[in-house]
Amino acid sequence: MPRRILDRITAPIRGLHQAAYLLAVLTLASQFLALARDRIFAHTFGAGQILDLYYASFRIPDLVFALVSLLVSAYVIIPRISGMDKEETKKLLSESVTFLLFAGGVICVFLCIFMPQFLALLYPNFVASPYHESFVLLSRILLIQPILLGISSIFLSVTQVQRRFVLVAISPVLYNLGIIIGTVFLYPIYGLPGIGIGVVIGAVAYLAVHIPVLRVSGVMPSFKMPTLALMGPVFRNSIPRSLALGMNSVTILVLISIASRLGTGEVSVFTFASNLEAVLLALIGSSYAVAAFPALSEALAVDKRKEFFEILSSSARNIILWSIIALGLTAVLRAHIVRIVLGSGAFNWDATRLTAAILVILAVGLVGDALELLFSRALYAARQSWRPLLYQVATFIVTTSLAFFFISSHNEWLQKTLDVLLRVSGVPGTPILLIALANIIGQFFLVSLSLIALRSVAPGLSRSLVRPVIHGSLAAIFGGAAAYGSLFILGGIAPLTTLSAVFTQAFVAFVVGSSISALALYLLKNEEFIGMVNAVDKLLRKRSGRIEVLAPSAEEPLQS
Repeated sequence: MPRRILDRITAPIRGLHQAAYLLAVLTLASQFLALARDRIFAHTFGAGQILDLYYASFRIPDLVFALVSLLVSAYVIIPRISGMDKEETKKLLSESVTFLLFAGGVICVFLCIFMPQFLALLYPNFVASPYHESFVLLSRILLIQPILLGISSIFLSVTQVQRRFVLVAISPVLYNLGIIIGTVFLYPIYGLPGIGIGVVIGAVAYLAVHIPVLRVSGVMPSFKMPTLALMGPVFRNSIPRSLALGMNSVTILVLISIASRLGTGEVSVFTFASNLEAVLLALIGSSYAVAAFPALSEALAVDKRKEFFEILSSSARNIILWSIIALGLTAVLRAHIVRIVLGSGAFNWDATRLTAAILVILAVGLVGDALELLFSRALYAARQSWRPLLYQVATFIVTTSLAFFFISSHNEWLQKTLDVLLRVSGVPGTPILLIALANIIGQFFLVSLSLIALRSVAPGLSRSLVRPVIHGSLAAIFGGAAAYGSLFILGGIAPLTTLSAVFTQAFVAFVVGSSISALALYLLKNEEFIGMVNAVDKLLRKRSGRIEVLAPSAEEPLQS
């Protein structure tokens, strides 16, 4: 009975494109909840000190999550359990969870003891804050999160291998619900630590949603002392992955530390804009990367390099096409997007303009961020685990060096240029735009290195990506121009003084712009657009009240 219920709710999806579009739809629901969370933050706190402290408090736990909790990485476990029987899988999961609890617990206890010293080093401007004690307590509470999410990543490997992508997308929904509960109900009682308690509640829910899959599959882990024979190969391959993620977390940590020194509210607006860009990244980049990774691993496991290339190239082409089109519409609708999501309560007009400007810069880097999610997984599937680490180290050096260089007094010309181009002249806090610029340059540098590395396992990949760049650019130009024209026409009909008016204008402009972009792709006979239409049509077909389990398309390997 449990298996029938689970299968009915979360039928496995095996086709690459069908899985990707299903993930995108479900992720959209998750991201709406994340945006609701951010709107509550913006309305309640504005771009001010309290929110700066909240976002800054996540940086150390995020680093722990990358360095320790992912030491036993799902990206290493997935290729291994794909060929294991039930007992071998259970043993691997058991030893992985036990090791993670021990290693992560030791690190978190150490950080908990010395948290005030670490925070003073990273954020000296926050030491004098009247909320400093709550800031320290919140940071300590959040150390529980990386342990829970680390175990979740191990459980998630089983969910992904079984292609139960609905549960993959539901997890973030529950996580954000926990944060909202903490903000709405616990913050008025406990202050900043109340939000931290909500984060922990969300992390517990994120973990719990995968337990039924493990129980039904008969691989629910138990405490088991790790052995070198089983865990040694996992450690060797996980360490570079963990360190690579750690370097990415260190890069963000340094950028946030720099932002905290620029003035009050800089951390908040940068994080708000990053969260908005993360919606697009989740819809476009994560959907394809998550859907493609098991297929990429299995293709190389049986030495089917042609299928590996087709899966990788098809995923990358779709990512490029939709990322560029998203950039065109985001650039035109940036102020409307920020006003709809964040523009209420304590979030003022200057904060809106500055967040919108950062969003445009980050949207330019969307294609790089999205491709890196895919390319890093391709390198792990190809067992080139150390390359992403070396590339992340190089990217850290480039990004942080550019950030320090850009904010120096010798680059006032660059600051003024950005202010004029993004229409934020006179708005306080615009130096944060330079931090965002350094970040996206670093991401393009990183994806370029990954693309070069993939030539050994996917020769000709770069050439296959030229066409979607051209088609996407043309569609983005025409779609963006149509959206801008719609805004110009609608602007004279009704004043933008209410949320409904702003939303209506943005929605109409988005529909018009998207339609023109779609028409341009249709006239260009774009393969990715036609493939999307066919995949969505197949995905919507139902049989016996559930989504039809689809056979892989011609370019996808058969699943065992």
